[in-house]
Amino acid sequence: MNQSEVKETDVYTIVTNRIIERLEKGSVPWQKPWTHAGHPQNLVSKRYYTGINVWMLASLGYTQNYFLTWEQVKKYGASVKKGEKGNLVIFWKRIVSQESEGENAVQKTKSLLRYYFVFNIAQCDHLPEILTIPYPAYQISLISGCEEIIERMPKCPTIKHTKHLAYYHPVKDYINMPKQSSFTSAEGYYCTLFHELIHSSGHPSRLNRKEIAEPNAFGSDPYSIEELTAEIGACYLNSVAGIINKELENSVAYINGWLKVLKDDKRLIVFASGQAQRAVDYILNVPLNKKPEEEQFEVEEGVLL
Repeated sequence: MNQSEVKETDVYTIVTNRIIERLEKGSVPWQKPWTHAGHPQNLVSKRYYTGINVWMLASLGYTQNYFLTWEQVKKYGASVKKGEKGNLVIFWKRIVSQESEGENAVQKTKSLLRYYFVFNIAQCDHLPEILTIPYPAYQISLISGCEEIIERMPKCPTIKHTKHLAYYHPVKDYINMPKQSSFTSAEGYYCTLFHELIHSSGHPSRLNRKEIAEPNAFGSDPYSIEELTAEIGACYLNSVAGIINKELENSVAYINGWLKVLKDDKRLIVFASGQAQRAVDYILNVPLNKKPEEEQFEVEEGVLL
């Protein structure tokens, strides 16, 4: 297929089908932490991947999450090992066009979803010494503990422990959590709390996500989007904090539930991942000067598919 023939809807389908394949094998890719392998990043540019690309790459299970494009592999005289396949990365490409309306020319911009492939360093041979492996210097991962993450959050809602339920109250803007002693581990407590913190980031006084700001019925499309956003965002925060939730039980019903939702809406997983990245950046007090989907990937001409 020619590059120009790749439709945006095709990219959504490709990404979603890959996620569905993993779910059907009993693996929930967004729950795979990057704690030990490092935050996925490009080995040459040293830039970190964001949004859905983070956990798509982290879930591959490499011991070190450093990747190169095909053009970068060739540029440095390296090679891809026989039988190895590229790993999908998506990005948004801005298209600027001039349209005439009467005597005035109007400039219009639209964003198209595209993808390319990267290779992990474990898939490559003959990488030159000039491509040094970076120190694990992902600035957010320097946070030493879960409490520091909570302290970083601007306008953090009140966290109560009055009921034996975990939930976020969007109208009164507070989080209720069971007491920590009721969890079998501290990790389980904070993983649950992170889920509710992601929900709270959508309050009108923060990111003003319509899935939180507007009332939505259980099981509706906005409800599903918000739940997936909170699940993925919480997993991001788990990896940033360096914790693994060993209490997660990926039941058949849980996996089948997400399979149905994703099969019904091919755009949901990409959209929810972007929302989750924005929520995490807000909680960690990272400047929101760039939308996650506008990540500055170094994509060479000729590697888009």
